[in-house]
Amino acid sequence: MTLLSSLSPAYAEIFLLVMLSVILIVDLFIVSYTKTLTYLMVQLTLLGCSLITVATHQNGIAHLFNHMFVDDLMSDVLKLLTYLSVSMMLVYSRSYLLARGLFTGEFLGLVLFATLGMMVMISACNFLSLYLGLELLALSLYAMVALQRDSATSTEAAMKYFILGAMASGFLLYGMSMLYGATGSLDVNHIAQVILHGAPNKELLVFGLAFIVAGLAFKLGAVPFHMWVPDVYHGAPTAMTMFIGSAPKLAAFAFVMRILVEALQPLMIHWSGMLTILAVLSMAVGNITAIAQTNLKRMLAYSTIAHMGFMLVGILSGTIEGYGSSMFYAVVYVLMSLGGFGMIMLLSREGFEADNLNDFKGLNQRSPWLAFMMLLLMFSMAGVPPTVGFYAKFSVLNAAVQTGHITLVVMAVLFSLVGAFYYLRIVKLMYFDAPESHEKINLQPDSSLLISINGLAVLALGILPGTLMSVCAVSVQQSLLH
Repeated sequence: MTLLSSLSPAYAEIFLLVMLSVILIVDLFIVSYTKTLTYLMVQLTLLGCSLITVATHQNGIAHLFNHMFVDDLMSDVLKLLTYLSVSMMLVYSRSYLLARGLFTGEFLGLVLFATLGMMVMISACNFLSLYLGLELLALSLYAMVALQRDSATSTEAAMKYFILGAMASGFLLYGMSMLYGATGSLDVNHIAQVILHGAPNKELLVFGLAFIVAGLAFKLGAVPFHMWVPDVYHGAPTAMTMFIGSAPKLAAFAFVMRILVEALQPLMIHWSGMLTILAVLSMAVGNITAIAQTNLKRMLAYSTIAHMGFMLVGILSGTIEGYGSSMFYAVVYVLMSLGGFGMIMLLSREGFEADNLNDFKGLNQRSPWLAFMMLLLMFSMAGVPPTVGFYAKFSVLNAAVQTGHITLVVMAVLFSLVGAFYYLRIVKLMYFDAPESHEKINLQPDSSLLISINGLAVLALGILPGTLMSVCAVSVQQSLLH
């Protein structure tokens, strides 16, 4: 009983792994192509994980598995948001995948494996567990992108993703090995203490840091390590693109926090300069290149690159406010990304992908409500008040101003204005152009309700952002106490 109670911080991960095994076995006996039972079991598993995460939450910080796993407020909040975003992705993508014969037990199993990887990344407190979580997530994503075996585009996207992802993992491992050589530890907290109070090899530390930042930039899709993002977003089926562009960004934020902020905070003078370059390049290349795109998935891919630049602005401010605003930005981006890709899937049908800008022409005449939801999502991505995207950008820029990064903020605002053009172009197409197709849009009740909640949440959180912002700030502050 003592052993069981000592494992309570990891109950959610254990439950997910057990349920995953059960679901894979049950799915073997399900003949129906709709996989309704498997789908319900996956959703109930995510609900069970969220209930366990809430039930096992404790004030303060708990460590497990010889300090390789940490349970704090930030990890619990990010896990709950991860369950929610994965659940939303499944609701949005079910009809889309059924029409293409991709709603299989393999897909649902890979989704849960990827979710487990994200949970491990979020709670990792050691370079070894961080890397294990990252690879569990990455290997699941590679397989998901390649799941449409008869599509040359998907296979090509999966190959590019796999090769570049392997290179990024190599960078991370090389950087981690150098930090281990300099500090003699893989423990996040111990590394920070050795750098502060020990006498590590500074050259080796900075060299290792450069490789780690490069690896992190690959995983985030920041320029100049962004080459895989547009091709993977465009080539993968839209459901997989939605998954890659949503929940893993929460895990990536936790990954950056654990490595750069918790382990390498004493080296901030070195990594903040690197992040500044990555942030400026990401905002510039992402926003400018997105203007030239006619495919909405590619446009949203470059938009993702720009948004990751904004998220890095909060991190490099180096303050609790900055980290909190960066977490808030990551959460808001995931909400907007789910809605944007969800809209593409709602307008798609069997044999037709609604992923070109022209497919949104005259949407207001075909479905005024869907057009309004898309308008809210695009306004939020552009940072137009009173949507939550405006407050998210304002909070990270405010944190940067308070730490004296005035030039960076001016450049961020200018590139944000550039970005507004291609978001507002979609609004113009929906409301002022004639539709190319008058075919009726058939929506499932669950996805129709979800897109409404998604769009209205973007507006409601923009008007009342205080609660979510304070949760992010408090959770980040508590995680940095240990």
